[in-house]
Amino acid sequence: MAAEIVVCSTCRFAEDQRDDPAGVSGGQRLFEALESAARDPRFATLRVSRVECLWSCAQHCNIHLRAPGKCSYVAGRFSPDGREAADILEFALAYAESADGVVPYRRWPQGVKGHFITRSPPGD
Repeated sequence: MAAEIVVCSTCRFAEDQRDDPAGVSGGQRLFEALESAARDPRFATLRVSRVECLWSCAQHCNIHLRAPGKCSYVAGRFSPDGREAADILEFALAYAESADGVVPYRRWPQGVKGHFITRSPPGD
């Protein structure tokens, strides 16, 4: 695995809305969109998984990007419909290709700009 995108499956649908009209959380919808987009062979080295809570509840539709030996990121406020899914995956590819997890800003896809909440140093 080059990198993993962990989606908070219990995140709100929007800042002021818990679930969509069908009763599904925004995080679950985002997970489904990322999982579908990740079927593209370009993203074969990426893993998309989910967790019930990332404890970033002040935001909605949060993800955690991680890989062994690299800094990690938490980002949020994504659209539950997945319109940024391809950009999240493109950023994750650039992240996976980097030595330390730092992606130069010029390589950031538009759909991830303004969504980052934290960057954490790699663990031991």
